[in-house]
Amino acid sequence: MSDLLKLHPKETDLGGFSVRRLLPSFQKKMIGPFIFLDHIGPAKFEAGKGVDVRPHPHIGLATVTYLFEGELHHRDSLGNSQVIRPGDVNWMVAGSGIVHSERSPKELRQSSHSLYGLQFWVALPKEKEEMAASFHHTPSERLPTRMDSGCRIKLIAGSLAGLESPIQTQSPLFYAALDFEGQASFELPEGYRERAVYLLEGDLELSTEEGSSAEKISAGELAVLPESKTYKLRASQRARAIVFGGEPLDGDRHIAWNFVSSDAQRISKAKMDWEAGKFPKVPGDEEERIPLPKS
Repeated sequence: MSDLLKLHPKETDLGGFSVRRLLPSFQKKMIGPFIFLDHIGPAKFEAGKGVDVRPHPHIGLATVTYLFEGELHHRDSLGNSQVIRPGDVNWMVAGSGIVHSERSPKELRQSSHSLYGLQFWVALPKEKEEMAASFHHTPSERLPTRMDSGCRIKLIAGSLAGLESPIQTQSPLFYAALDFEGQASFELPEGYRERAVYLLEGDLELSTEEGSSAEKISAGELAVLPESKTYKLRASQRARAIVFGGEPLDGDRHIAWNFVSSDAQRISKAKMDWEAGKFPKVPGDEEERIPLPKS
C-alpha cells in the first residue's frame, strides 16, 4: 500500500500542557470537512493546577471535543456552561462568530488529575459559514455503540457501519472511536471519499479486502486512506484508534489562528473585530481573553 499517506504530529504548547497537532499539515490540509485535529495529553496535573484556555473566538467552523480521561468546563458567549466528561461530546458551531473558554473544573483541581482527549474543527459548507452559532452537549449514553469481532465501536458523529449518531452535522461525515481487544478487527466500509485512521495506542495492521499486503500503523500516526475501498484494521493486542472522514467541501478553506473561512477577507475582518472588542463576552468568564497573535 505504497500510496498510503502517514502524518505525524507536531508538539504544540498551550500553556501548562502540550498537545500533538495532526491537522492541518503541510502534506494534507483537510480530510473531508475535518480541518484541525489536536491530540490532548495524556496530561497530568498536580492539585491546584489544570487547564485554562481563556476566552477566544471562532468563525466558520464547528469544534468537536471528546475526552477519554478528565473533565473540561466549557463556557461560551451564548451563555452555555457545561462540564464535559469521558465519552461525552461537545459540538459547538461557531458560524458567524462565538467566543468560548475551556478550563479544568474547580472541583477537579482539588486533587491531582489527568486530561486525555481529542479536539477537531470541522469546516462548514459555504452556505453555512455565517449560520447562527450554537452549542450541543451529547452525553455518552446517547451515542450508539456496538461490539464486533472484538472491537468496540462508538459512533461520535455521522453514520458508519449501520450506526447513526444523534448529533446534527452540517455536511456528510463520520467520526468513530474504536477500542480493540486482543486479536480484534474492524472493517471500515466504503461510502465516503475521504477517510483516515488515527492510532492513539497500540499497533494496527491495515489491509484491503482484496487481500493485499498489510500496512502497519504505529501509535501517533494518522493514516490517510488513498482509495474508496473497504479496509480491514487488525489488532494483535489492545489498541485504541479513531476513524473519521467525509465528503470534500465546496472549495478550499483559509485557516488563520482560530478562524476558518472560504473568504480570506472574512478572516481579516474577524481579526479586527477581536482586537476591537466587538465579539461578545463569555458570561462567568469575562475577565480574561487570549489576545490576537502578532504573527
